[in-house]
Amino acid sequence: MKKFQILFYSFLLLSISSCSSNDDEGGSENPSLEAETRMNVAYGSNPQQVYDLYLPANRNTSDTKLVFLIHGGGWTGGDKNDMIAFVQYIQANHPDKAIVNVNYVLADETHFAFPNQFNDIQAIVQKLTSEREELQINPTFGMIGTSAGAHLAMMHDSKFDNGNQVVFVADIVGPTDFNDPFYVDNFPIEEHLNQLVDQNAYPAGTDFLTELSPITHVGNMTSPTCMFYGTVDPLVPEENGENMKLKLDQNGIQNDLRIYEGSHGNDWSVEAYTELQTIIDSYITTYLD
Repeated sequence: MKKFQILFYSFLLLSISSCSSNDDEGGSENPSLEAETRMNVAYGSNPQQVYDLYLPANRNTSDTKLVFLIHGGGWTGGDKNDMIAFVQYIQANHPDKAIVNVNYVLADETHFAFPNQFNDIQAIVQKLTSEREELQINPTFGMIGTSAGAHLAMMHDSKFDNGNQVVFVADIVGPTDFNDPFYVDNFPIEEHLNQLVDQNAYPAGTDFLTELSPITHVGNMTSPTCMFYGTVDPLVPEENGENMKLKLDQNGIQNDLRIYEGSHGNDWSVEAYTELQTIIDSYITTYLD
C-alpha cells in the first residue's frame, strides 16, 4: 500500500497544476470567513483520535460540503499523512469543499479494530455535525478511502450512516466480501478477522466473514459508489469489485467499476490514474455540489 501511495499521490500532485478549478454557482457565501486549517483536532481521548480539517474561504452552512478521507494500512497501520496529496488535489480542483482527513485508532494487541474503527468514523461525523454553525459547513460527506480505509467508508455508508449524510463513496482497492474464495484460499482469513474483532461487542455466534463485509449491508442506505481494483492484486481480488457492482446494480444504486492491469494500485498506468481521478472528480461535482 505504501508504494501505491507514493506513485499515485505523486501523480495527483503533478496533475494539480494542469487541472482547472470548479466554480460553484449556488448558495450564499460568507465573505467574512477566510480559509482555515485545523490540525490534529481531537475527537476522543486516544492520541490517535484526531483529524485535520481544511475549511475554505467564504464558506457557509448551505454549500460547504465535505470530502472525508480515510487512509489504508490493513486496519493496523497507516496515517492521515498518507492522504496529503489527496488534500492538495481537492483544494486545487474543488476549492469550495471542506476536507476532513482522519486518523482512527489502529488495531494492536490491546485495541480491536472492530467495531472501534467504525465507532471512530461515526464519532467524527457526529462531531462535525454538531459544530455545523461554528464551522460554517454543511455536514454532507463524500468519502474517499484506500484499501482498509475504503472498507471503513463502505461499512459506514451502508450500515452506520443513519442520517444519510454520506452521498458517495470512492473505493480504491477496498475489500468488500471476505467470503470470497480468494481469501479462504490465500489467507487464514477467519483467524485474522477474529483477532481484529472485539467479539464481546457482537452477538454470540456472529459470522464475522459476513458481518464485516460491506457487500452484506448494501441496501437503501447505500450511496453511489465508484470502485477501482487491480487484476493481480495479492490482497484484494478484482472479484470483490465485480461482486460489489452486481450487488449495487441489484439494488438500483449508481456505481462505476474500473479494473486496471496491475496490483494493489502500485503499478497502474498513467492512463488508469487519470481515469480514476476523472471519475472521482465527477462524483464530487455530481453529489457534493
